[in-house]
Amino acid sequence: MTVDRFQHSPWSFWNEASDEARAAQSRAQAELLGAHAGWSFGERCFVSDLASVDAEALTLGDGTYVAAGAYLTGTLALGRDVSVNPYTAIRGDVVIGDATRIGAHTSILGFTHVFDDPDVEVRLQGLGSRGIRIGDDVWIGSHVVVLDGVTVGSRALLAAGAVVTKDVPAGAVVGGNPARLLKWRVPPEDRLRERLVAFAEVVRADAAAVLERSWDASAHRFVDRPGATPTLRAQCDAVEIADLLRGAAPEQLDAAELRGMIVGWPGAGGAGDGRGSGDGGDAGDTGDTDAAYRVLCAGYALDLLGGAFTTPPPLDEASDLLARLGALPWTEDAWHAGHWVDSFGTALLWRLRAQDPVPRGYAEALFGWLVTHADPATGVWGEPSEATGMLLPVNGFYRATRGTFAQFGVPLPYPERVVDTVLAHASDERFFAPERLDACNVLDVAHPLWLTSASGHRLADVLAVARRLLESALERWHPGAGMAFGPGDAPGLQGTEMWLAIIWYLADLLGLSDALDYSPRGIHRPEPALALALAP
Repeated sequence: MTVDRFQHSPWSFWNEASDEARAAQSRAQAELLGAHAGWSFGERCFVSDLASVDAEALTLGDGTYVAAGAYLTGTLALGRDVSVNPYTAIRGDVVIGDATRIGAHTSILGFTHVFDDPDVEVRLQGLGSRGIRIGDDVWIGSHVVVLDGVTVGSRALLAAGAVVTKDVPAGAVVGGNPARLLKWRVPPEDRLRERLVAFAEVVRADAAAVLERSWDASAHRFVDRPGATPTLRAQCDAVEIADLLRGAAPEQLDAAELRGMIVGWPGAGGAGDGRGSGDGGDAGDTGDTDAAYRVLCAGYALDLLGGAFTTPPPLDEASDLLARLGALPWTEDAWHAGHWVDSFGTALLWRLRAQDPVPRGYAEALFGWLVTHADPATGVWGEPSEATGMLLPVNGFYRATRGTFAQFGVPLPYPERVVDTVLAHASDERFFAPERLDACNVLDVAHPLWLTSASGHRLADVLAVARRLLESALERWHPGAGMAFGPGDAPGLQGTEMWLAIIWYLADLLGLSDALDYSPRGIHRPEPALALALAP
């Protein structure tokens, strides 16, 4: 038995088929239209005799063809020059634009079975439909599945075998199961650079007003926001913001006065303690986290002001450091554990900068413990919880790596797994819905993605997250007041300093940081503060 080749490959039918075959196709279409009041076909369409077409309503635009084995049901509207290749199923409520190519064995399913009641068989629960909308000039590869509720933008490409469960932006190339962004066929119109330039102009012009708003003249100190109590962190945040946006110390005090204030702050002159607690106690002691933070904020503020601690922070012997690292609450509170590791690494930095003695093997013990205890499956330390998912492990990863791998330019052990973990966490709507974003959670995603970007792993997904978070961050500036740390907070110095750093990291991931014309030089500096050579 010989099968007419045009049944499976109909694209050249109207140019190459015999007069008899073209007349037979015209008669067949007329019969179909006569039998179905809700159908309409444009000029030079083709419907294979071997296709199963059982649609309630069907529109085929000019030049559209339906090849052998195709299965069409439901309410379907296909534009001009659409190719429905062999064994493709298009079912339910589906609208497809012009010039879209659909590969063989693809399923476009604009309906779904209801299965809400586990006590009733699925076959008895009926159907639901949100419909599928596919734009113009879309290329859908073979063996693709597009599920109900999806919209595919014009000029997108769905790679062979993709399972498309979410909307696809116009011009995107997606693939995989579930489908994810691989690259752009047509990059979106990018006005982000213009927004960054405008943002930088606004924040620079506003910098003096933001600092003046948080200056308590009666106390002769900075406060985080009007009405707050002066804190060491507020002084340090003021120094960071002024350096970032003005390239100088805050005009309320000169650099020498600020250095004296920070060094003279209770507990700050001696840098707190780099050994795990403010009084040199056990690393698991959670009683004085401020002491550990002084190592960071006061140290970097003094560094920006051309100063240093009067007494560098003490360090443990390597064996004691290993014991402290093991005693940290990695399972219960990985953020708290990462907080201390940040202080351990930064205390090492200040001692090296001051050329003070460092216990033998201290750096090797610190990095060796972290490398050997990172989870190869996630790249981070700690475990997820039912209440907060990967929030604490990811946030703890940022803190731990900021003060170690990033601060000293040491490669991470599992960068690809970190990318996977952070991207999964960034999709958690409990923390990353636009109305729930806070500076801590966003920074703790932005910095790890930036730190691991050289791996190139899932770069399209990384850039999509960076763009989404950056566009939201750029909306958060309050004229004359700065940026709020999180939902419900008033604008303050802490939020302003953190969000400005976040915006730089996200912009840099997208190759746009030059538009800001600023780069963090303090606690959130992107470059290693000191190159560290570890003993083999």
